[in-house]
Amino acid sequence: MSLKAIAKDLGLSVTTVSRALNGYDDVSADTKARVQAAADLRGYRPNTLARRLKMGKIDAVGLIFPFTSHPLSNSAFIEMVGCITRELAKYEIDLLLVPDELGTFSWRRLIESKRVDAMLVAHTLDNDPRLLDLQQRNFPFLALGRSGCLTQDYAWFDFDNRAGMQMAVDHLAALGHQRIAFLGENNQQSFIGQRFQGYLDGLCENALPHNPDYVHKISPSRRAGYQTTQALLALPLPPTAIVCDCNMHGEGAALALHEAGLLLSGGVSLIIFDGLPCDSVPDVAVTAIRQGTREAVGLQIATMTMALIRNEPLKNLQVLWQPELQAGVTAHPPR
Repeated sequence: MSLKAIAKDLGLSVTTVSRALNGYDDVSADTKARVQAAADLRGYRPNTLARRLKMGKIDAVGLIFPFTSHPLSNSAFIEMVGCITRELAKYEIDLLLVPDELGTFSWRRLIESKRVDAMLVAHTLDNDPRLLDLQQRNFPFLALGRSGCLTQDYAWFDFDNRAGMQMAVDHLAALGHQRIAFLGENNQQSFIGQRFQGYLDGLCENALPHNPDYVHKISPSRRAGYQTTQALLALPLPPTAIVCDCNMHGEGAALALHEAGLLLSGGVSLIIFDGLPCDSVPDVAVTAIRQGTREAVGLQIATMTMALIRNEPLKNLQVLWQPELQAGVTAHPPR
């Protein structure tokens, strides 16, 4: 079954059928659905090699992430990668994971050997040399997080991290909390600074004191979250609430509170960005700042990636995703 046969059966041009199967935005959703249904019914499979030669595309995208164990042990990150992979596969695009030790630019060989059509750059920094290098090369990239180092337009997808953390502090302040601790990561990634700023803004907006003893910037691990929470509980005047900027040390904090009998009502309130992993030891409905379902995020990033490959204007590829507070049993008035 050829494109010509599908086009003839549907009364469409071959060009329209081809563009529909390749996901172009100038083809209506209804037409895309009709064409895809006809292709599926007839068992049509595109000639991948011919498509690549004609379009000058590789049908592969690289995802650059820091060369540490932390991203791969972060369930939220892994779930997002899985959803992006699944969505890109619908366009017959492969996602290549490219671990990169900062400053080594190990991913350059993929560009120079023309093995990818575009790059996704995860865990961006405020001053990110990877983004600068890609922009200087004029190579298509989508930054998963904004960076302050670029003076020209670039494609980015980001969560409103500052607003999300302030939302958590506002919620706790409304419940009557005045001693709110912060557990944050200890590196220079953009989202970490944004979330810490949201914590500070929340304290300021609610006229709450900023106690340095309540602020801990730690490695994003369960052990660090567990041990730091134990140290907070041992203070002469411990916090009545804790906010965590990632779910790994958030799980450690939840476990420490659970063991101390302080996780549920009447104990210490806890709010975690991204919530607890589904296999967390404390099996509770934690109060969380949610950033949309991983499926929705994966679809958004995949759609933007396809638009980037099609050379759509970069100003149209800048999305700030708004978080929401998901009520749970771990945020309550102080005792």
